[in-house]
Amino acid sequence: MRAHVIVLPSLLLVVAATFAEGCAVPPGARATAEPSLDLSRAQIIDLSHTYGADTLYWPTSPSDFELQQLAHGVTEGGWFYSANLLCTPEHGGTHLDAPIHFHDDVWTADQIAVERFVRPAVVIDVSAMAAENPDYVLTPDDLATWESRHGRVPAGSIVLLRTGWDARWPDRLAYLGDDTPGDASNLHFPSFGAEAARALVERGIYGLGVDTASIDPGSSKTFPVHRITAAENIYGLENLRALDQLPPRGAWIAALPMKIEGGSGGPARVVALLAE
Repeated sequence: MRAHVIVLPSLLLVVAATFAEGCAVPPGARATAEPSLDLSRAQIIDLSHTYGADTLYWPTSPSDFELQQLAHGVTEGGWFYSANLLCTPEHGGTHLDAPIHFHDDVWTADQIAVERFVRPAVVIDVSAMAAENPDYVLTPDDLATWESRHGRVPAGSIVLLRTGWDARWPDRLAYLGDDTPGDASNLHFPSFGAEAARALVERGIYGLGVDTASIDPGSSKTFPVHRITAAENIYGLENLRALDQLPPRGAWIAALPMKIEGGSGGPARVVALLAE
């Protein structure tokens, strides 16, 4: 997959100060400061799948993505006009899991402060292990190995897990491990492990992201990663792509979901910003 490279107008230099200020971490949390990013020279990489007829949803989802054409053509007034009606469950395609998705009395999609969606990224690559074991989960030892090479995971960061599963999209069987309609009992794909999730919570992260269908592995029946992180108001980003184009540290993520009042999640356009 090739990166989409855009040179932003110099006017956006003003915004760079916001990114630099965003490096501040919560009181009492330890973190290594990330370098500021010059947005006028940033490389932008799209980490989102396109919504369409091939978009994958959880097997028990009552419906898929629907786009109904309402208008498309030249009007009586002589100008062109196009409009559509869309229908989608919250959880499918590249999307947000808000904390309320797996815990009561925590943030809904619209209650998450927008600055929590624009954060430094940490990328942990387990693609080699996942290629050998589709049920592979990130372990505390994997995390310790990563930190020995790249430093402690910064508080306030978004931790992205690269498994390589995005190459299987949108082949339902290859991506989910099973394509039985309405049945989620025999899925197989890698993701975060519960103990690693607990360790990341201790580091004060804001979000988890993965290039598979869930921040829990497909084989999970009790979804501990969702429950552990949701209890701490940590959100999830699922069905990402192109994580192979990001370094272990140094990228910034802008993950902007639909702001659905009371929502448990929603479709998101997620991009990474890299220094040129």
